[in-house]
Amino acid sequence: MTRTGRTVLLTVAALAVAMWTAGCATVQPWERARLANPCMVFDYNGGQADFASHWQSAREGSSGGFGVQGGGCGCK
Repeated sequence: MTRTGRTVLLTVAALAVAMWTAGCATVQPWERARLANPCMVFDYNGGQADFASHWQSAREGSSGGFGVQGGGCGCK
């Protein structure tokens, strides 16, 4: 490998490591309120989404993909 090739490889590796570590952050408890802003919720109406999830799990006899455990009786 030539000197230029090694330099390019090291530069790309350094940039990849810098980008990978830049995404890691520790969030303090007092900063979490800003991250829990209602505008960051995927569903506009959270209550309706919860009801639809409960109804779907009771209808299908199982629940999954929503982080809850329960059986087909509808009780969670």
